[in-house]
Amino acid sequence: MNHKRISCCYNLDTACVEVKYSDGSMLAIDCIAVENQFARNRFEQSELDYLIYNDPAAYADLVLSGDVAEYLQLVTSHGQLD
Repeated sequence: MNHKRISCCYNLDTACVEVKYSDGSMLAIDCIAVENQFARNRFEQSELDYLIYNDPAAYADLVLSGDVAEYLQLVTSHGQLD
């Protein structure tokens, strides 16, 4: 029973990414809770914040897929300094 997403935006007042579906249902993702659960450092926190403000639909997809930890590991990994 997959309903089409019709809108997705960040609500600054609630600190939630809100997703609305074609069947009238709505999902609010608590961004602070997600950040507290997954962001282990300022780089990971910054990456999540970037998605929240610039691509809330991608953020919602990431959280709903359950791949947040893997994503953060991929995008924030960096080589050691010599």
